[in-house]
Amino acid sequence: MAAIQITQVEKRYKSLQALGGVSLSIEEGEFFGLLGPNGAGKTTLISIIAGLTRADAGRVTVQGYDVATDFRAARQHLGVVPQELVFDPFFTVRETLRLQSGYFGLKNNDKWIDEVMANLDLTNKADVNMRALSGGMKRRVLVAQALVHKPPVIVLDEPTAGVDVELRQTLWKFIARLNREGHTVVLTTHYLEEAQALCNRIAMLKNGKVVALDTTAALIKRISGSMLVLHLRNGGLPQALRAQLLHPDAPEGDYGSPNTYALRINDYAEIEPILAAVRLSGAIIEEMQLQQADLEDVFLQIMDGEVVR
Repeated sequence: MAAIQITQVEKRYKSLQALGGVSLSIEEGEFFGLLGPNGAGKTTLISIIAGLTRADAGRVTVQGYDVATDFRAARQHLGVVPQELVFDPFFTVRETLRLQSGYFGLKNNDKWIDEVMANLDLTNKADVNMRALSGGMKRRVLVAQALVHKPPVIVLDEPTAGVDVELRQTLWKFIARLNREGHTVVLTTHYLEEAQALCNRIAMLKNGKVVALDTTAALIKRISGSMLVLHLRNGGLPQALRAQLLHPDAPEGDYGSPNTYALRINDYAEIEPILAAVRLSGAIIEEMQLQQADLEDVFLQIMDGEVVR
């Protein structure tokens, strides 16, 4: 059984098609990344999973429970950290988490509340009023609220947006532990290095449609390979090598500085023939860098029009 099953989900806001037939299956225990530019439909999809928005068509289940018809059971199995800072200014941190526990019918939940606060460095803020907290601390409380009922499925919508490095490290250490213990984690983020480090599998959305879906390693390998950056003197790149340019339509030498070229390579054995061709042309290599492709390279290529499913 999938932790989250999304089948042909559509959502329209007047003339805007926010989601156009999205289908995804997120397995139990996965650390799954949901990526895309602003307006791609990520938050709309999360809102449908969380039951905050109704889909116009299609079906979503959480742990087998339909989010529309079995909504109580679906909510019980789901914890969502929203993108926006939402809090009640009349309660302390501990009172807020006790109140959240009550929404799920949990009594005497203080032991788990204490553990969550300790793992998110909130213990010394337990009796502080919510409105007195900094933005970063408020975001920690949002994470704690999402985890207070020990949901098997956790959805994080931009959880580290605008927060400091300390919170990121603290949060990911705790979330990684929960994932190792069997919790399914779905992450949306614009920090692609986070997604690359944490997510086993990734889906990319563009204009409300899934345009890429694969393991993180497979996406990086299939889309970008590696990149050889050459800074040349006494001549430009030989014509025979131009087919390997990462940006073939860019102006001559336009890769950060004049006479600098980025070539896509799929195997280290390609490097020596490239260097030999450059030497044969009479150009001199002033500087050379071999860069491994990363998720940002993949993301930019796909969003620029290379659709890979």
